Amino acid sequence: MARPDLLARVQTLPASGGATLPAAISRRDGVRVEVAGHWLTSFRSSDYLGLAQQFGVVNALQDAAARDGSTTASPANGGRHAVHDVLEREAAQWLGYPRALLFGSAYLANLAVQQALLGEDGDVCVQDQLNHPSLLDATALAGARLRRYPHLDSEGAMRQLKHAGEGAAMLATEAVFCTDGDAAPLRSLALVARLQETLLYVEDAHGVGVLGEHGAGSVAAAGLGVADVPLQTVTLDTALGGAGALVLGDAHVIEHLATCARPYLYAPMLPPSLAAASMAALRLACRDDWRREKLGELVATFRAAARTRGLALMASEMPIQSLSFPSDSHAQAIARNLQQAGWWIETIDAAASGDGAARVRVRLSALHVPAQVQALVDAIALARDGLQSGTVLPIAATA
Repeated sequence: MARPDLLARVQTLPASGGATLPAAISRRDGVRVEVAGHWLTSFRSSDYLGLAQQFGVVNALQDAAARDGSTTASPANGGRHAVHDVLEREAAQWLGYPRALLFGSAYLANLAVQQALLGEDGDVCVQDQLNHPSLLDATALAGARLRRYPHLDSEGAMRQLKHAGEGAAMLATEAVFCTDGDAAPLRSLALVARLQETLLYVEDAHGVGVLGEHGAGSVAAAGLGVADVPLQTVTLDTALGGAGALVLGDAHVIEHLATCARPYLYAPMLPPSLAAASMAALRLACRDDWRREKLGELVATFRAAARTRGLALMASEMPIQSLSFPSDSHAQAIARNLQQAGWWIETIDAAASGDGAARVRVRLSALHVPAQVQALVDAIALARDGLQSGTVLPIAATA
């Protein structure tokens, strides 16, 4: 029997079949980045609170690296360090959960939660249609059935759970979706989970540090707690400007993850230096309400300016602000034109947006100033007008 050659298969795949990766950053100075020899003002970072280069955070990283080195090991091989314990305890106290468990990334955390809790015959995971790929991949790893409901539709989640059979069920959602910055209806999903005897699991990558009292995140901002959301994951590489992620929940459930979840046991721990930096950032995020206040002002500035310019805003009060354009070629032409003018923004293909339209996505940081935000909106509107008049050509037209 002749088997397909996997290497030959890869060579036959279209070159555009995967993700388009941005150019590498050579140097960074606040919101200014050097890319391919040119300095740009970046609006594509998730450093929402401006903590990634804050001197106290950087000093904590350098001190821990000098003291503890840069290498680590998996928990199963003795990779845990005292600073990991401290970070977990402080994060649990900040977010109002009994216990936390540190992972090297949110991807690993999402894999671990489902792998450790689902997998028996009949188990199902019901998810929002636009959930992050790691949540979808986790269901496959767990061997559970995947059922998806329309975006933000809690009644759709209820219908899926009602027809999911009698196995154990998990209802999984992002708290804030990265495409448009729109928020999941957490309170209604918590009600659905309670009525359907389902565990609600929330990934809060973009709400932690930004929403809630002292930045305690989306779950707290919705007036919910561990009784309503027994498990949540928060990331350390967005508003906290670091690396890694934390799963928070009941002490018994977290202990189960720590002893049974393979993505936790056999993946390297976050280096102590990065954990120390995240701990310093966590303390600043909890204390510095002015960062959230400034971020809210910048969001208001962006939205007011975009409305004045007639840009197609998506519904979001988060530092993720997306603008709708009719096609990928139009969005990409906007981004290319702006990069030539010294701005760095993102695009999202129409196939990934959920509504068939492409996006230009802007991410705001407390390090931006209102004049930069206003100038960015003006530059986007100018490029949009150029597309309409023909002075700026869609990407496909110049290929």
